[in-house]
Amino acid sequence: METPMSTLTKSVPPAAPSPVHGAPVQPGWLRVTHWLNVLAVVAMIMSGWRIYNASPIFAFRFPNEITLGGWLGGALQWHFAAMWLLAANGLIYLAMNLASGRFSRRFFPLTPIGVVRELVAALRGRLAHDDPGHYNQVQRAAYLFAVLDLVLLVASGLAIWKPVQLGWLVAVFGGFQGARLVHFIAMAGLVAFIAVHVAMVALVPRTLRTMITGR
Repeated sequence: METPMSTLTKSVPPAAPSPVHGAPVQPGWLRVTHWLNVLAVVAMIMSGWRIYNASPIFAFRFPNEITLGGWLGGALQWHFAAMWLLAANGLIYLAMNLASGRFSRRFFPLTPIGVVRELVAALRGRLAHDDPGHYNQVQRAAYLFAVLDLVLLVASGLAIWKPVQLGWLVAVFGGFQGARLVHFIAMAGLVAFIAVHVAMVALVPRTLRTMITGR
C-alpha cells in the first residue's frame, strides 16, 4: 500500500536541469579573424591611397591626412605587410567558415527576389533584427559581395605587384593598367561596403557587442 508521501513523490516531476549558456552567436575564431581583417583592410586602404597619389589613374588625389605611410616607400611597406596579414587571415576565415558549415548556414539560401524584397523592407524601416544569429538576404548579399570583392582586390594587387612573374594574371585583367583600374574599383567597392556596414552597425548597436563578446 502506498503512503500519501510516496504518491506525492511520484506525482512531482523531476527538477529541470539548471540552464546552461548556449553557444555564442559569433564564435571566438570568427571574432578574431574579423577584427584582424578590419585592421588589415584599413591599413591597406589608407596606404593604397598614398600609393595611388604617387601615380594617380584619375584627375584627383586623396588628402595626405587620410593616407598611411608618409611617402611612397613607407606606404608600400605598410601595404605589403597588411597584404600578407589579409591573405593569411582571410584564408583561415574562409577555411573555418567552410569546415564548420557556417558559410552555407549563414549566407544561403540567397535569391534576387529575396534580396529586393528585403531591401525594400529595409528602406522602409520594416526589416527586423530580432535574431543577431540570422542574416537577412540583404546582409547575405552584402557579405558575399565583400568576400568576392576582396578576392578580386588581392588578385589584381598580385598582378600589379608581380606583372612579369604573373603575366598570365595581368593578361586576365587586360594588361597592367587594366589591373590597376580593377584594383582601384575593387578598393572603392570595399570602401562603399565598409560605409554601409558601419551605418548598419550604428542603427543596430547590438551587432557590435555581439562581434566583441560573441553574445
